[in-house]
Amino acid sequence: MGDVIQLLPDHVANQIAAGEVVQRPASVVKELLENAIDAGATRISLVVKEAGKAHIQVVDNGKGMSENDARMCFERHATSKISTAADLFKLSTKGFRGEAMASIAAVAQVQLITKTKADDLGVRIDISGSEVNQQQRTTAAQGTSITVKNLFFNIPARRNFLKSPQVEFRHITDEFHRVALVHHDIHFELLHNGSEVFQLPASSRRQRISHIFGAKFDERLVPVNEKTELVEVSGFVLKPKFAKKSRHQQFFFVNNRFIKNGYLHHAVLAAFEGLLSPDQQPGYFLLLEVPPALLDINIHPTKTEVKFEDDHALYAVLRAAIKHSLGQFSIAPGLDFTTDPSFETPYAKYKAAPVAPNISVNPNFNPFSASPQSKQPTSAMRFDDIPEQQHAEPLIAPQTDHVHVSFQWQQKYLIAPHDNGIMIMHQSRAHERILYEEFMHKWDDEAVASQALAVPLAITLDKPSIDLLKAHKSELHDMGFRLLSAAADTIEFEATPEVFAAADVPHFLSAWLTPLSNGTVHAFSQRNIMALTLAKQRCIRSGRSLAAHEQIELIHKLLSCKEVDRTADGKVVFKMIAANALETFFSQ
Repeated sequence: MGDVIQLLPDHVANQIAAGEVVQRPASVVKELLENAIDAGATRISLVVKEAGKAHIQVVDNGKGMSENDARMCFERHATSKISTAADLFKLSTKGFRGEAMASIAAVAQVQLITKTKADDLGVRIDISGSEVNQQQRTTAAQGTSITVKNLFFNIPARRNFLKSPQVEFRHITDEFHRVALVHHDIHFELLHNGSEVFQLPASSRRQRISHIFGAKFDERLVPVNEKTELVEVSGFVLKPKFAKKSRHQQFFFVNNRFIKNGYLHHAVLAAFEGLLSPDQQPGYFLLLEVPPALLDINIHPTKTEVKFEDDHALYAVLRAAIKHSLGQFSIAPGLDFTTDPSFETPYAKYKAAPVAPNISVNPNFNPFSASPQSKQPTSAMRFDDIPEQQHAEPLIAPQTDHVHVSFQWQQKYLIAPHDNGIMIMHQSRAHERILYEEFMHKWDDEAVASQALAVPLAITLDKPSIDLLKAHKSELHDMGFRLLSAAADTIEFEATPEVFAAADVPHFLSAWLTPLSNGTVHAFSQRNIMALTLAKQRCIRSGRSLAAHEQIELIHKLLSCKEVDRTADGKVVFKMIAANALETFFSQ
């Protein structure tokens, strides 16, 4: 048998290596921006067309390259950042592997124009699929311009796996944010298809966050600062009331490098313990300065994974620093951990003098015995805080023979005998389920009507959310929204769905945008999300006292729903305790 092992040609080896470094247009953006920063640039321009599939250009005013260096940068494992393995533990630059430019040139058509301050002329190199097509002297300003066209032109299968332009451009803006946030002293600009998306002048870190995510962000930030021998922690966390269900506003930087680290993320969650519900995520922009010798960033070509020499100590410092900052700003968990977060006692009540309760007790009262009055038809529920037109007719007539008596416990649960056991119902979730089905039933029979507004409704959002809304304008139109204008951090509607009050709109937009910002598809249809949002906004809250007839009516309406055991988003509505289970328990 003859020899079968052979060396791959350089261009094939480069294409294979590019699979780890260049996964999508955003990968190219990341590498080029980091190269510009390492070159000492104070101004960086990113120009993108067709979400990076057709054109990506990064122009900087850094120190530039000589002709030999310009040619050498396209060779694999050619770098100016390190010369020995020991240098890996002294790194202060973004790049060091010497793979990025070779990988990009292997799967795209690249033009490089660069000039140093000492040279009279710059150099231009055109390279396509690792083959140099042209190299010549040219006039140029100091710095470097790199243009990448037709990404994956020679690997059609990779190009076909790219997502929609909206998704790919969102990945590009994510990379742009990660670089711009940590290098606030550099002027950045981003243009897409000829339109300016971001213009970020050099500023403080706090100003940079507000420039990217909106002016309202400034008042949401809580500074975090802590310095030890092991690590220096700085940056900001968002106040708990601005937590979201997505992890879109979470940024960790180690030595000015964006990283992903589940262990450190858990430290942040631990610091917010008692301040957030289980489905909420805190926002943060945190920077850790760690001696280079105490970490290893050479884990993956994307350099977003880091190993620390003592991650347990880092965890403790980070958690303590955030808790201290939240405490300084009088943000601390309440002492009553059983209180329902949706019920808040008005501040004035805390200042009022205590009043002895006036309670009359009927020693003969039995909550499980049916009174003659309870067998009479019940009157309709009246929730004064819900406008009358927001109620639809029940889907099915209440079965009044199911439940005749109920009592309320902790102004949160309804307890009633039912068939062969006892039902314990969460009153807020029960009403949420009822309202959800009423809205869905209404929209099964008719389209979602739109209402014109006398005064446009302005909603303040961060820039990525506004970009998503503009990208999905047609879907919003189908749901009854009419977009009037969109600015840097504000969007205006001239019409909204007829069933929506002004206060409902921000809650709906948040629920609708969360999956989009994560790059996932909606688990619910558009109408499902609308119905769920309205139901959550308008259902009775825990902490509300219900009259006896209101309790019975609520139970009857729930039992008339198509589905009764869970809310539309999967939360348990009631618990049944079977009679035989009670018999078994008390037989012990």
